[in-house]
Amino acid sequence: MRVLIVDDEPLARERLCRMVAEVPGAEVVGEAGDGRAALDACARLHPEVVLLDIRMPGMDGLETARHLAGLPEGPAVVFVTAYGDYALRAFEAQAVDYLLKPVRAERLIQALDKARRLTAPQLAAVAAADPAPQGRSHLSSTLHGNLTLIPVDDILFLRAEQKYVVVHHTRGEALIEDSLTTLEAEYGPRFVRIHRNALVARSALEGLAKGSEGTTRVRLKDCAEQLEISRRHLPELRRLLRSGDL
Repeated sequence: MRVLIVDDEPLARERLCRMVAEVPGAEVVGEAGDGRAALDACARLHPEVVLLDIRMPGMDGLETARHLAGLPEGPAVVFVTAYGDYALRAFEAQAVDYLLKPVRAERLIQALDKARRLTAPQLAAVAAADPAPQGRSHLSSTLHGNLTLIPVDDILFLRAEQKYVVVHHTRGEALIEDSLTTLEAEYGPRFVRIHRNALVARSALEGLAKGSEGTTRVRLKDCAEQLEISRRHLPELRRLLRSGDL
């Protein structure tokens, strides 16, 4: 069993490495000190299990686990933390087990055995039945098995195209499988619906412009493209721009 250890404390990683080395059939294939590094390591090393701390700088363990759960063949996640008050949220993030520090050898063996018995289809079923909690700081795009993270703060607009949603952000574009309806519910007022197929970041709104054949379009900061606004959503957009409540 290939194990990745993720913790921002080097001594904690070192202790877990020694403990995993004592478990028959388990090997540590890598370490990471934060959530972003963990996702990069998973893409390179393809671990079967991630021993994941929760409180880390930047992207915490809970959000890291939600991104891992979205991978086609993501690893099983076992949280390892000094805090007992995250248990419910950990299992909402599809964790296999939840270990409290200092970890006891018998509990680690039990958790790894549970992860070994949980198949990839079972993990996928759990992830599908339990959507991500509100307010992810990043959206994840998986293309050809590679995971790309897009900071929500960098998103200009989201547009539905066939089976996917295209994320237009300050560094380019990416395809995601989340629906516009799900994203609208998750982020609430951070995005404004301007059309049945488009959400716009409120922070990116700049103004309105006249389009062809009497249509109205929205102008966005740092974006040359002007998006058409449906008649249904135009009054609310005008109200927002007039009030300055962006």
